Amino acid sequence: MFFADVQLVTPSFRTLPPKKVETTIGRTNRTDIPIPYGAAHCTPDRLPELRPATVVAHVATGSEQPRKVVFKVPHPDPLLTRLLRDECSQFLIEQAAGIAFGPRWTEAGGVMRTTLVLTRRGAGEVAVRDLGGTTHYNVGLERRPPGVLSADRQRMEVPVELTPARCDGHSFGEAKKAFMFPVRASLDGGEERVVIVTPPKPVQDRLIRYAQRACGLGGG
Repeated sequence: MFFADVQLVTPSFRTLPPKKVETTIGRTNRTDIPIPYGAAHCTPDRLPELRPATVVAHVATGSEQPRKVVFKVPHPDPLLTRLLRDECSQFLIEQAAGIAFGPRWTEAGGVMRTTLVLTRRGAGEVAVRDLGGTTHYNVGLERRPPGVLSADRQRMEVPVELTPARCDGHSFGEAKKAFMFPVRASLDGGEERVVIVTPPKPVQDRLIRYAQRACGLGGG
């Protein structure tokens, strides 16, 4: 069967235009076709329940023209459930406080130092449980858990130290997830959520140069 395109349709995520795949699938127990999905539709006060989903495709057999076919996704789908939960968990935390690295980065003694900054946006107590490292950088904190932005505070800063997690030369060209730092936080004593914090591109470039120097690989 020839698949011309595929599209995920569900009220839980923004619907994206169909993705052209133009692939033929023979008789097989399973064949995976990646399908892009849009931003989750989150609610401001709770995690939403996953809504039923379908995959819309234009398919053809033999020499016929592709026709529209709608495939029902078994509900609730575990992958879609996890994607919705993860994205909306971050959304809930960020309704109460913005979480980002601070603007100041300093290098000394082979260590890069900065701060993790929480800035009040809405109501609620935000407890930062941990800041994790990435594939390329270890994270050091003065204390774990780092601290709590109480309901009456507007801002909190947590000192952060970064050091290289790996020093093989080719790793710096394979840094897709090197700068996706997971912050584990909870809102008003609730379930722990994960918020991904990423430094801006100029800082990413600076961190690569720093890691190269710290690893003895040069770096400007």
